[in-house]
Amino acid sequence: MSNRHFELKIGKGTEKFTIPEAQLLYELVGENLSPPTDLAAAYKDALDHPIDSPPLREIVNPGETVAIAVSDITRVWQHNELTLPILIDHLNEAGIADKDITVIIAVGAHRQNTQAELEELCTTKICNRVRVVNHNAWDTENMVYYGKTSRGTEVSFNRIVAEADRVILTGGVIYHYMVGYGGGRKSIMPGVSSLQTIQQSHMWAMGKCLGDGSNPLAANMKTAGNPSHEDMMEVAAFLKADFIINVVPNLDGDITGIFTGNWISAWQKATQLVDKIFGVAIEEQADIVIASAGGYPKDINLYQSQKTIDNAVYAMKKGGVAIILAACPDIKEPGEFFDWFTHPTAFEMEKAVRENFLISGWVAVRQLEYAGLGHILLVTQEKNIELAQKAGVQGVTSMEEALTIAYEKCGSNSPKITVMPQGANTFPILGT
Repeated sequence: MSNRHFELKIGKGTEKFTIPEAQLLYELVGENLSPPTDLAAAYKDALDHPIDSPPLREIVNPGETVAIAVSDITRVWQHNELTLPILIDHLNEAGIADKDITVIIAVGAHRQNTQAELEELCTTKICNRVRVVNHNAWDTENMVYYGKTSRGTEVSFNRIVAEADRVILTGGVIYHYMVGYGGGRKSIMPGVSSLQTIQQSHMWAMGKCLGDGSNPLAANMKTAGNPSHEDMMEVAAFLKADFIINVVPNLDGDITGIFTGNWISAWQKATQLVDKIFGVAIEEQADIVIASAGGYPKDINLYQSQKTIDNAVYAMKKGGVAIILAACPDIKEPGEFFDWFTHPTAFEMEKAVRENFLISGWVAVRQLEYAGLGHILLVTQEKNIELAQKAGVQGVTSMEEALTIAYEKCGSNSPKITVMPQGANTFPILGT
């Protein structure tokens, strides 16, 4: 019997293992497209050839103020350090002075980026040229109220974007396990929205009633009928953003697609490329799914690694086993995530999330729900085993141990196995 040898990333190293060829159901990898040979030239061309919009230079006028929404330091794969200088130079050429440009870091309800992070994210040169500030969702005095969505979400935005003559959105698009896809409207909601707006809109990611858990319609790749996405779109529409620039990475993390223009249709085009690169069709689910989060920094903690768990569960039979390779050197971070697991029951946790919604709470609710779908094994550092157990995950220190447990749980000597080398990004699409 021939064997397949695998070497998957974990932390800053790799983990090797072997499985029988006859048991390998799928090795799920996306379609790796090549990046542009000249990124700067491709970016400039995209600015001049937008989707459903005039070119940016025809939208802005000399003397106007411009706010540029930029994703935070956790999304460095968007390579703002490469693209933001091009965008600001482009605005200068169109008559917009540096003094009239504000870059606002669209952190939503996440922590403020440090000065060092701002300089890493935007470059020191840009930080010295234009105003660069963090959005603060708690700063109610600097919010401007716009109205309510059809679902009742009260909409308030940061005064910087509300009072700017022009608003430009930037960001990247990959799958998102709550609102289908990242990018687009997320630069506004939660990006530059008030805490009240964020909490009310995100509440649609929960089921209708206490005890329902998370809303199954708030999921990866799903936008139609996803109330969390739909409310987010309504919130974002209040701002009337003038232009968007969204990028899509390839499997290596290099920018491979640049989509500009109308904030809705350009983003929608970007989601189509995401499907092409990261969506992988499967005909059946496996007894065992082995998924790497992709190594550091994607597996820096359990909170970040949950994206991999979510994707792996889609490839796993109900009652199966998912083996997640994630070193989680900072497993306790962010602190507010593990705080949710101090609640004595899943019901009490959900109740607390509904009373004071935070995205970390929703992620914690989802984490416990995975345990009800199958057995989740986490190949990680030994120090993490006890904490992993609190989150409904069984921690182990090697693939050998994980495979032994997985075979026992399946009750079969020849279970079907799917391997996901880039589990954080690759999304299994089950055929009907």
